[in-house]
Amino acid sequence: MCIWPLENPFGTCDFGKIGSGRHLVNGYIEEFLQHVRHERGQAEHTQRTYKFLLDRFTEWSTKHALNKPGDVRPAHLLDFLETERSRPLATDPESGRKLSGESVYLQISALRSFFRFCETEKWVTRNPAENLSLPRRWKRLPKALTEAEMTKLLVPPETSADAAELRDHAILELAYAGGLRLAELRSIRLEHLHLDAGFVTVIGKGNKERIVPVGRTARNALERYLETARPALVTARSPATVFLSARGTPFAAVTLWLRIRNWAKRRGLEKPLTPHMLRHSFATHLMEHGADLRSIQELLGHASIATTEVYTHVAGQRLRDVHDKFHPRA
Repeated sequence: MCIWPLENPFGTCDFGKIGSGRHLVNGYIEEFLQHVRHERGQAEHTQRTYKFLLDRFTEWSTKHALNKPGDVRPAHLLDFLETERSRPLATDPESGRKLSGESVYLQISALRSFFRFCETEKWVTRNPAENLSLPRRWKRLPKALTEAEMTKLLVPPETSADAAELRDHAILELAYAGGLRLAELRSIRLEHLHLDAGFVTVIGKGNKERIVPVGRTARNALERYLETARPALVTARSPATVFLSARGTPFAAVTLWLRIRNWAKRRGLEKPLTPHMLRHSFATHLMEHGADLRSIQELLGHASIATTEVYTHVAGQRLRDVHDKFHPRA
């Protein structure tokens, strides 16, 4: 007999004697998600992605009477993936477009992680996903703003600006000065700021901590926000999160990004922004000004330098563009 290490509707269970009349795969997936949260320390976004992808598998396996991980065979997974590849997009079913290769890649990755965990927990005698091969991913070069566009974007607000404008300007300055992810901007706390010393402590993916220096311009914007704007946003229930919404609460991801995008529109920036573009601009501009790859890796918090190497291609493309434009015999 064994006890589930999480609250669940099944209570005490014997994995060898689970009744086939009820579908229990979702219970196993919930335990895997607990493992992802508490033992692997994966980011909240990663956890939500795993849950969404594995819920798709749960829905499919229910229809095929696969009640527990030990029931699943490699052929089942191939059938499921083929179903996923051929289904229309849920967001636009009328278009006839199918799931992208990137989405299939993520689905296979989630299945492999889940069944690897099942094998570790002795829920399966053999991992049915071990031979699933990941499709080749095309490397997309990150899109970055030019330095002129960043200068246009970061024009400070007037002295008469309200608290929201001062806050939004400080967010943009810190995002570009430190190359922070959107989730890192949302979660940064007052105790993480060390403006006198010129750096901030950032808690990144997997709860990994890194130290990121910030320049004088970003420090000035943050100090202006903290002194004159944040006190106007604080309520009795406000946490120690640096950036607060109009209600005195931490930002939701979508809300924060809408603020940034609307700021860019007001500054006359025509290029459409993506959530990672400020971070890409940070890394690209460092590379163009001669920073070494290892330092950029540390500043971005990449676990592998292979992830950072994409910026060498971006810088190379910029050099080719400059050569084509200005060299007399280009």
